[in-house]
Amino acid sequence: MVGSSIRENFMDSQTLSGLKVCFLAGTLTPGGAERQLFYILNALCESGAVARVLSLDQGGFWEEKIRALGVRVTCIGNSASRIQRLMRVLKEACRDRPHALQSQHFFANAYVGAAARLLGLSGIGAMRSNGLSEVTRSGAGIGWLNLRLPATIAANSQRAIQYATGRGIPARRLYFLPNVVDTERFKPTDVSSLSSGPGDRANGFSGAPLKLIAVGRFGREKRLDRFISAVHRLHTDFKLNIKGMIVGSGRLDEDMRPALENQAQRLGLLPDVVEFRGDVSDMPPVYREAAVCVLTSDYEGTPNVLLEAMASRLPVVATRVGGVPEIVRHGQTGFLHEPDDLDGLTASLAELVRNPGLRMEMGRRARLYVEEYHSLERLPVYLGGLYRMALGASAGYHPSPSVPLPVEGRGKHAVGTLDEKETQGTR
Repeated sequence: MVGSSIRENFMDSQTLSGLKVCFLAGTLTPGGAERQLFYILNALCESGAVARVLSLDQGGFWEEKIRALGVRVTCIGNSASRIQRLMRVLKEACRDRPHALQSQHFFANAYVGAAARLLGLSGIGAMRSNGLSEVTRSGAGIGWLNLRLPATIAANSQRAIQYATGRGIPARRLYFLPNVVDTERFKPTDVSSLSSGPGDRANGFSGAPLKLIAVGRFGREKRLDRFISAVHRLHTDFKLNIKGMIVGSGRLDEDMRPALENQAQRLGLLPDVVEFRGDVSDMPPVYREAAVCVLTSDYEGTPNVLLEAMASRLPVVATRVGGVPEIVRHGQTGFLHEPDDLDGLTASLAELVRNPGLRMEMGRRARLYVEEYHSLERLPVYLGGLYRMALGASAGYHPSPSVPLPVEGRGKHAVGTLDEKETQGTR
């Protein structure tokens, strides 16, 4: 059991020093959840905590980067048997006796929840999408276990928390852990490039095109076909000088890239109007090429992509799904549309392409919002709240289940408001 001195340390102070956390990661491949794990581990190490990672795969993109922090990484996924994997988690946790076992992926929650209960440790699960999609992908039985076995769940969107409470999970067991971004790494280098450029010289086809960027794995839920359709309309119907950049790769179990390339080819967009960049390890320079970030997903948690783009001072046009409305202020830092509203999404993109002043102002406000609520400097505070909640739960201590962040329609002090005339016709 967690010693009383450790519990008192977290109840009475903001320090993370002395905390021992063992993470279970389903994968360490490139992705938003894995990037957030790296940020969390770095914050813990810098705060004097001790962390290690158990991973269900081996040799992933983030493995060596995590090891470079001085964090041990152990692969425990050699067997496909869930029982054998659970036994391995138990073995490693018995050896280290951490104060908390924490999952970084929803599909690994049951291992953490079961092991923590058996060993008398604090168990922290994860929800990184809207809840429904994660339970659906896990299957009814396993999804039920993943949702209910961890004593505490850290969710990166309020939408996921609403889903969990709607399924009977007490609010005192849920904690809102927002995603963060390295605002020193993701930042614009030339402010003037956001207000004007060769693509702004005319609405037609003179000069270099203005670039729109979409970033994500080529999974079905990302609906990058919508992005290609919007680019086609902007190019053909609106006669705008633009280029769509798609950055990312397919998943092992699903790769939509061939279908997307066929769509772009059929619409006559390759190679000049749509470009497939593939995986890019150094994203900041790519964001600096772009003028607008576009997200067209059917469901999301709190997308890292949008935070990175906003930190790079890009306005956003996105579908109103998951935690997206929690970070994008419609008419202030970007525009939001329902997933099936391709006309509205395209019209908002056209407005931003034609109005460099609006792009620059929305991008400026987007950067200010990320600096205030989603910078790396905020992460130790958020983690402190999570671990005080998780460690205090067994002692009957239940702090607030979420860190207050503004949501759409609130928190206007953080980003201000644009003049109504600047945004009319695109709401």
